[in-house]
Amino acid sequence: MGPIRGSKKKRKIEFENGFDCGSSEEGSVDWLDELSKRIVGSVSPSKGVDQFESVFKVSRKTFNYICSLVSEPMMAKTTKFVFLNGESMSLNDQVALALRRLSSGDSLIGVANFFGTNHSTVSQVTWRFVAAIEERGLHHLQWPSSEEEITQIKSKFENIRGLPNCCGVIDTTHIMMLLSATDQTIDVWLDRKDNHSMILQVIVDPDMRFRDIVTGYPGKMDDASVLQKSYFFNLSEKGKRLNGNKLKLSEGTEIQEYIVGDSGFPLLPWLITPYQGRELPETKTEFNKRHFATRLVAQRALARLKDVWRMIHGVLWRPDKNRLPRVILACCILHNIVIDMEDDAFDELSLTGQHDSGYRAEVCDMADKKASLSRDKLALYLSGKLPV
Repeated sequence: MGPIRGSKKKRKIEFENGFDCGSSEEGSVDWLDELSKRIVGSVSPSKGVDQFESVFKVSRKTFNYICSLVSEPMMAKTTKFVFLNGESMSLNDQVALALRRLSSGDSLIGVANFFGTNHSTVSQVTWRFVAAIEERGLHHLQWPSSEEEITQIKSKFENIRGLPNCCGVIDTTHIMMLLSATDQTIDVWLDRKDNHSMILQVIVDPDMRFRDIVTGYPGKMDDASVLQKSYFFNLSEKGKRLNGNKLKLSEGTEIQEYIVGDSGFPLLPWLITPYQGRELPETKTEFNKRHFATRLVAQRALARLKDVWRMIHGVLWRPDKNRLPRVILACCILHNIVIDMEDDAFDELSLTGQHDSGYRAEVCDMADKKASLSRDKLALYLSGKLPV
């Protein structure tokens, strides 16, 4: 799957309080009470709301918005879903079920038992939800579309550790899979840690929002190869991305817009990587410290993604490799929706800090000479040693 573009500039999504995302019955507090009872038995409304956020990893406000987003494509289908007692599932029920499947990491049977339905229904409802999020939610995942928005992003990155004119951080993570021994493509997916995995490459803004993603490639591919196959790479190489205002560092010295990445990526005019080697000069050591502190934004974003949407955190048992990229995309869109909604649940969730445990950074020796000179000047500028 190529990079997906969505998301307008950061904004709080507005909607009327008590938005009815189905019938008046579905949008009422009564539905939440019924769901709470189904999950934890009879509880008070306030405790039910707390339980709701811990179970579905989003606030009630964000849940309502997600229902409104997917309502039309999900309810347009003629297929009806029911609980084991024969009661029909409302839109709210279906969204809740899909969110539980994506956020818990539980098996189909586990989620089915949780809701009182069968595993086939869980699979079908989740896939319908994934398709609906992909159809209606891509505007939440998009490269900045205005000069004002990109200026805000640059300012926030500079406030982290001083890197000027920086527009994003690129990183990758592995989505683990347990494949059948009879799978004819099993060796294709074997990565350098002898795990079967699928790569997710992301470019992140300072608010941990995904601005571009690439997924679907085997884990055996290195970071540089995945990057070079991406739409983002092609646009940047052609000067159609990261082509905004250049920043004057000193008389006769300026630097273009760029993103930063670790040593697994090539050093390019629009992609600045850290210096390699030991016993580096003070200016280069200081640059690497600032560079690393900025890159932490992407590491935290990926850790948050996997901590919240735990279906892609553990080892997926014999996944459909054609559908998995779309599941990953849906999780990335949901990650961004929570940020765009300024959801309090986002801040209250704990982070493990790990998204690719056991994987050591790769090293790419590819370095553009012009980019190397630009990095040197940037390092001198940050240390205050660049001649005026």
